[in-house]
Amino acid sequence: MFIVLYACLISAPATCREEHINFSMEVSAPMACMTTSQTTLAQWSQEHPQWRIGRWKCVPAERLSHDI
Repeated sequence: MFIVLYACLISAPATCREEHINFSMEVSAPMACMTTSQTTLAQWSQEHPQWRIGRWKCVPAERLSHDI
């Protein structure tokens, strides 16, 4: 399972990027990913203070190339 997030620079909101975070979860548990990924997103935000997460979703690994 991957967390796909879309983040923009705080100092330049028009500068955005997509990030993929490998999130160890069962492929059949997307709802569990949605409810437990908050800690991972908070950690990413702390490690990247110049970026603001705009939106995110959980994507099974086999669908990653199709969802982007």
